[in-house]
Parts: sequence; structure tokens; C-alpha cells
Amino acid sequence: MGSSSPEKGHASRHEIYREQREMDTNEGPAHPSGISNPAPLGLISFASTTFIVSMYNVNVRGITTTNVVVGMGIFTGGFTQFIAGMWEFPRGNVFGATAFSTYGAFWMAYATIFIPGSGILAAYDDPNELASALGIFLIAWFLVTLFFLNISFVLLLSSASVVFACLAAAEFSQNPRVTKAGGIFGIITAFLAYYIALSEMMAAERRRLLKLPTGNL
Repeated sequence: MGSSSPEKGHASRHEIYREQREMDTNEGPAHPSGISNPAPLGLISFASTTFIVSMYNVNVRGITTTNVVVGMGIFTGGFTQFIAGMWEFPRGNVFGATAFSTYGAFWMAYATIFIPGSGILAAYDDPNELASALGIFLIAWFLVTLFFLNISFVLLLSSASVVFACLAAAEFSQNPRVTKAGGIFGIITAFLAYYIALSEMMAAERRRLLKLPTGNL
């Protein structure tokens, strides 16, 4: 009796320590790390940038020039999402690290195209050639998004795949209706990302008021 009580106490302390050190990710328990879950930051950065550019693509309030989103693409959807991916690596979340880093790089690359000083747009004398080049660029990201599909993010990434496919098709066809369709799916994608971000933030709280399901098995 005297020896069993300390063992139980020791086991209890060990369990408390393990719970404090391990963090849940969409892949299961992550590696022991003192880094908080960066997924909400990455998702909110992705959602906000996607939402703004998609609102422009559906011509909300008659907006047809999308250059205001360049700064968001570089700093929010780009840099902030990229460093969220870097923070996922020490937590052991390979999917989160790869996805956030990759999409962060996408937004920075995409925004750079529309910076006049980059000279990218000015290099094309033929508008049709530029449209084809942009279409191929977006098709590549459509394929990357398909590769990232998994259970918990299936709706988000399926919607994002449709966005890239529509925007690529819009570049090839120069059809404004296809661009609008991409914008509509982009808005849906943004709100799905906001939802998952909110779910991740609530899951990180010790005393959460509400659990939002994300479809993890």
C-alpha cells in the first residue's frame, strides 16, 4: 500500500507533463514542443487574402483592378503563412508545414507578378501570351492543391482546387463569367478556412466553450 501510492502519484505527474508537452494536430500528437499551434495564423492569413481577391474577382462594388491585394499577397497570405508553415516543422506536423509554406510561397510569387518593378508583366507584349502564361501558373497550383487533399481539409482544398481551375480557365478563355465563378468559390474557400482556423484556436484552449467539428477520424 505504501509503495503503490507514490507510483500512482508519479504516473499522474507524468501524464500531466505529457499533456502539457504534446499538442494535437491533424496528423495526431505532434512532437513535444513549446511552440503553440500556428495553424490558425496560417489559415486566417490564407482566408483573408483569398477572400479579398475573390471579392474583386466577382466585381463587388464594380472593382475590376485587383492591385490592392498585392500587399496582402506578399505579407499576409505570403510571408505570414510561410512562417506559420516553418513553425509547424518543429511541432512534427509535416502536412501543415508543407501546406502553409507552399501556399505562402504561392501568394508571394503571385503578388510579385503584379508589382510593376518586377518587370514580369511588362515582359509580355502579347496579352494572349501573358494570359496563357498565367493560366499555366495557376494550373500548376491547381495540381498542388489536389495533392494536398486529406480528410479534415477535403472541403477547403476541394473548393480551392475549383478556384485555381476556374482562374486558369478564365486566363485561357478570357471569359469574365469564369473569373466570377472562381471568385465565388474563392469566397467559399475563405470562409471554410476561417471555420477551420476557429476550430483550431478553440481546440488549443484548455477550457473551450465550443468544439467545432472538422471531420478528423
